[in-house]
Amino acid sequence: MTVDEAFDRILDHRNRANPYPLYADLRRTPVARLRDGTYVVSTYREITALLHDPRISSDPANLPDGTGEAPTGLPPSFIRLDPPDHDQLRRLAMRHFGPPHTPDRIDGMQPQLREITDRLIDGFADRSRVDLVDDFAYPFPVTAICALLGVPREDEPRFHTWADAIVEAIDPAAGDLAERRRKDNRARAELAGYLATLIEARRRQPGDDLLSGLATDHAPEGPMSLPDLLSTAVLLLIAGHETTVNLIANGMLTLLRHPDLLVRLRGEPTMVIRLVEELLRYEPPVQYLPSRAALDDIEIAGTHIPKGSQVRLMLAAGSRDPARVHEPERFDPGREQNEHFGFGGGVHYCFGAPLARVETYLALTELARRLDNPRLVTDPPPYRPNSVLRGPRHLLVDIDGVRPA
Repeated sequence: MTVDEAFDRILDHRNRANPYPLYADLRRTPVARLRDGTYVVSTYREITALLHDPRISSDPANLPDGTGEAPTGLPPSFIRLDPPDHDQLRRLAMRHFGPPHTPDRIDGMQPQLREITDRLIDGFADRSRVDLVDDFAYPFPVTAICALLGVPREDEPRFHTWADAIVEAIDPAAGDLAERRRKDNRARAELAGYLATLIEARRRQPGDDLLSGLATDHAPEGPMSLPDLLSTAVLLLIAGHETTVNLIANGMLTLLRHPDLLVRLRGEPTMVIRLVEELLRYEPPVQYLPSRAALDDIEIAGTHIPKGSQVRLMLAAGSRDPARVHEPERFDPGREQNEHFGFGGGVHYCFGAPLARVETYLALTELARRLDNPRLVTDPPPYRPNSVLRGPRHLLVDIDGVRPA
């Protein structure tokens, strides 16, 4: 199979349930040029090198003509910027999210996260079948990110539609690029308008939420401008739940396929930390980074990547690279060393990783502990169409009951 054929099949939704043999085909050529001039990088060592290479840009303005993003009226969020602009905006956002300025933000949310988890699972009590995506893996992180940011939970139906359009825009498998851009631009503009109203209200009457902190901050290096604040808020609202939905759903699917581990987790909840790290390696919610650009000529793995080329970093392929991982196709939470790309790497390492980890620890341990005899209804389950953000669209599970919280 050629590299082009393998990549085309990765984009094909019919292979979404198990793309990993196709990633193995890609790894035969660590750095390869597709017919459209894009370079795909699929081995651990080479992905690591490029994630830390300043010649690889995350700014879509540096992509080849016709493949970058169209103007949206907002500046790019910090994940779409390069240093030093990226570093400044990320520091300003982190002041209200984690150490050193707000070290207790995530720990302080744990009672609230547990209350959300208990309430959702309590809702299964009179049911024999649940959809762990619609009934848990989606509402849990959505409710959490709304609480963190200070976004009214009852507004979820509004931003759900916008989030779907924005997420679809990053997927090369989603059809016409111009149409994806049009939907993305409209969704970002409408979501930004919604958030601008919330931000103005927080400036008049701040609370202890993240939007209030960002809106009223007077950091020594200067507060965020309103356009930067809006871009950051859009990013945090969407990224703050989209990937965690997949991580939790992938996690429960994997545990249901390994019932011995599900039983073990029920009696040994501390194993969840290593289990989630293995999950991030084995079934990552982000499969690849589709839009990086070469700022200069790059020589890597015997391949010349010309300046201006589009580069795709195949994170899920790298995390299963047998040159780096012993028995990479085996799910093994007992691995002594587990280096993976589940949260990316380099300067763009996932901003929300601490929250995603805590949410997933709690979700998996409580579902394992409280669901009585859970069984998969369909395996494989139906998958979301997105080839970048991969996870089940539904995860139907039969249960015999629910144990008390």
